[in-house]
Amino acid sequence: MTIEPIQTRPLIPPRDDLLGVMRESIQKLREKSVVVITSKVVSIGEGRCISMQSVKDKDTLIIQEADQYLPRAAPFDWVMHTIKNNLFIPTAGIDESNAAGHYILWPRNPKRTAKKLWQWLRATYGVKDIGVIITDSHTIPLRRGVMGISLAHWGFSPLNDYRGKPDIFGRELKMTQTDVADGLAASAVLVMGEGSERTPLAVITEVPFVQFCEKPRVSRKPFSSFEIHTKDDLYYPLFAHLKWRKGKGGR
Repeated sequence: MTIEPIQTRPLIPPRDDLLGVMRESIQKLREKSVVVITSKVVSIGEGRCISMQSVKDKDTLIIQEADQYLPRAAPFDWVMHTIKNNLFIPTAGIDESNAAGHYILWPRNPKRTAKKLWQWLRATYGVKDIGVIITDSHTIPLRRGVMGISLAHWGFSPLNDYRGKPDIFGRELKMTQTDVADGLAASAVLVMGEGSERTPLAVITEVPFVQFCEKPRVSRKPFSSFEIHTKDDLYYPLFAHLKWRKGKGGR
């Protein structure tokens, strides 16, 4: 697998021309590539930015954007935990870094945007098998630092299913599935950086394990959907004991 970070000019909030910047910065694309785009520049392209001066209370904005939220309870009360778009994420994904005095919200509909970007890439660069991932950074419990996660993808299967196949000693695998979308996102975000690198794009090539497709993968086996309902999740016993409050879901 090869990851090429793509440096661009800064995209300026509250709105900028994302497609124009991509066209300037990516000269060509090979078949069977995956284009990774940070959610921040996608949001700037959509104008999903709010001046900090216009927001009296950030917590109110977080509740407005979150699907569910917990009152501030982390050490030192410095973060509000939320669920948004079926992801457990601090502050509903609202970001202040590299934002020029704005709060940058998540894209309004990341899945729809990923599909539109996939369509644009195919038409613009004349490729058929291409993948798109919109990323953000998140944290892992009991670990410092952030790593990349996929908010949305298009053009490839997000899971590789090993169930029913033998391991190296012939034992049939019962549960193992590989999260391709988040694995690619984490690798790309690591290379793209988190600070002043100005590399909000990356192109991943040489990925024989990625199954490209034109339509979303349909899960036919039990427990084979990419997203998991909260009550079916491995960590549900932890979530179930928290006093979640209903947010406004970005409406």
